[in-house]
Amino acid sequence: MKHFYLVMFLFICTLGFSQESAKSSLDIDGFKLYPNPVTQGKVYIETAQNSPKKILVFDVLGTKVLETTIIGRELNLSELDKGVYILRVFERNKIATRKLIVK
Repeated sequence: MKHFYLVMFLFICTLGFSQESAKSSLDIDGFKLYPNPVTQGKVYIETAQNSPKKILVFDVLGTKVLETTIIGRELNLSELDKGVYILRVFERNKIATRKLIVK
């Protein structure tokens, strides 16, 4: 019985490490999002490559409320109502997803 628990423990550890390395290889390098919470209607997105980025913003129900592409680092969110959103950023073949609060 001890061998079974040992095998299960090693399996779970291996699974956890494999998911962590897969996630880090897909995340955008040097991703920074500020200010969060947004108070002035603008948010800045910085990355290491600073390439054009496709931006998707979803509300908490999963409805897409904004889709745009930015070339620089400034994203205008003045059209959004106050609330909590999910921000998804695509840059080249990498993705970053963050919670965004608009006040």
